[in-house]
Amino acid sequence: MEEYFDKSIDVTMQYAPSLILAIVVLIVGLWVIGLLSDLTVKIMKKSKTDETLIPFTRSLVSWLLKVLLFISVASMIGIATTSFIAVLGAAGLAIGLALQGSLSNFAGGVLLLIFKPYKIGDLIESQGQLGTVKEIQIFNTILTTFQNKTIILPNSVVSSNSITNVSANGTVRVDLEIGISYDSSIDDAKEVLLKMMNDHPKVLKDPAPSIGVCALADSSVNLQMMPWCNCEDYWTVFFEIQENAKKALDENKITIPFPQRDVHIFEQK
Repeated sequence: MEEYFDKSIDVTMQYAPSLILAIVVLIVGLWVIGLLSDLTVKIMKKSKTDETLIPFTRSLVSWLLKVLLFISVASMIGIATTSFIAVLGAAGLAIGLALQGSLSNFAGGVLLLIFKPYKIGDLIESQGQLGTVKEIQIFNTILTTFQNKTIILPNSVVSSNSITNVSANGTVRVDLEIGISYDSSIDDAKEVLLKMMNDHPKVLKDPAPSIGVCALADSSVNLQMMPWCNCEDYWTVFFEIQENAKKALDENKITIPFPQRDVHIFEQK
């Protein structure tokens, strides 16, 4: 027992300074990493970097510095760093194979941040979902729909498929279709509807609204109304123009037809 006790004292005396120093370095290093991460955020904000890049970059800088710190601490307490790095590499490969989907989402997020097909606040349509971009995370893009629903889209799917950025140019055209009867005057209907669109406060004067015949249907002549508006006014214009169109046509005695079928009965002799 005395021999083991002496050996333990020798081992403690041999490794205690390195262990204490490693703990101090670890604590101070984590504190410094926190300061550097906050400094990175401040620098990016001062340089007016895109807000979507700031949390991503902060997280990336923090994790890279932490990995370097842990490797340094491991070498200080006598762990061979080459073996340690080899173990980390093998573990990283195993984790990478197990998390291929997550890694592809991460890669997709990097591509979205680099090429910037959209930014926070944009109205986009992707994968059949229409909504405002609330957040671009490392793995997912978060949309908020007009019904206040939250849509979570994997970045790999978004980056590898078509994206419609509705608000990229600041304005958008609202395409609306309405039918009039074949007995009604097309010119009169166009004049009434064009005046109605120009009178709407949310419809832009430049580009000016327009209207044209888009189809000669079975029971109606279909007119395409094309007012322009700011992106945030899209749904207001979408609903109110259709309502106002019905009222304007009714006031001017222009008929909006419904499907009809003439039935002819022949008497057999």
